[in-house]
Amino acid sequence: MNRKDLADLIFPDVKGADYYEKIYPPRNLPEGAQVVRVAPSPTGFIHVGGIFQGLIAKKIADQTGGVFFVRIEDTDQKRKIENGVEEILGAYKDYDLYPNETVGKGDYGPYIQSERKDIYQSYAKKMIEDGIAYPCFCSPEELEQIRENQTKAQERTGYYGKWAKCRNMPVDMAIEKIKNGDPYIIRFKSPGNPDKKIKHKDVIKGNIDMPENDQDIVIIKSDGLPTYHFAHVVDDHLMGTTLVTRSDEWIASIPLHLQLFYVMGFKTPKYAHTAPLEKAEDGSRRKLSKRKDPEAAVSYYTTEGIPKEALKEYLMNIANSNFELWRKQNPDKDMMKDFDFQINKMGVSRSFI
Repeated sequence: MNRKDLADLIFPDVKGADYYEKIYPPRNLPEGAQVVRVAPSPTGFIHVGGIFQGLIAKKIADQTGGVFFVRIEDTDQKRKIENGVEEILGAYKDYDLYPNETVGKGDYGPYIQSERKDIYQSYAKKMIEDGIAYPCFCSPEELEQIRENQTKAQERTGYYGKWAKCRNMPVDMAIEKIKNGDPYIIRFKSPGNPDKKIKHKDVIKGNIDMPENDQDIVIIKSDGLPTYHFAHVVDDHLMGTTLVTRSDEWIASIPLHLQLFYVMGFKTPKYAHTAPLEKAEDGSRRKLSKRKDPEAAVSYYTTEGIPKEALKEYLMNIANSNFELWRKQNPDKDMMKDFDFQINKMGVSRSFI
């Protein structure tokens, strides 16, 4: 038995990755056009940061003759709330941030990740065949024991290298376990070496050097759905994303995400990590919290009677400091059509709201 037999046993009915490469061809766009997305999760109220990211993404897409799309990342089904998708799409509509493509609209869908399950499994199957993914049969108790042993040995925690018990399991043994009904998930077999550095140029932050990823992260969970890390790489590849804008809390994931793009043979989009919104409190500053701060919710501004255009203008001023002067000089112009937004002028430090 070989890796193909193992992949066929795990994913017997999915189409080949080549099928999806054909039905999602490269976009036919003018040179310089940017394909930018927002990818919120339907797990709670709409955060003002979501409007901030949407404003930036739409402005970039419109200015370059590109595409702004909204993709719903709902692979964490346990945290999904009722009507969460409708609330997200409704918020973007309320703020006139109309996407070119979204749920029910566009040729690169479905735009809800839970509806793309077969696509992720197709690419995971190919990764198993190529030897860069494998089934892991470790129980939660075994994983906890690994963490305890790592802590005692004063080593990094995680599933990697010698600590990855299932990483080099013979194919025949894995097949036997699956046929016996042993539960498993699918992990990425990382080729990384943390003693080596990656060099990455972020559109906002500039040059970043970080250790390579060596963690064998989960890519397909026990329910058959992907993790965020795997899903966003597959989706951004097939949907032709050229620029990923997201909060700088995701910078730590850059080594993993770049590695996944590389081993899967995908072209890497550019990344622009924005400074998260903060608030002042007791002489210090902290990240705006969904749990603690009512002003984190978009609905707060409606309740307080703050016009939607006023919030958008305030957020644009946070995004580009030269907007304030532009607005004084152009009081009657439409900022979405006439203001020349420059993402590389966004500040690297955090902004107050």
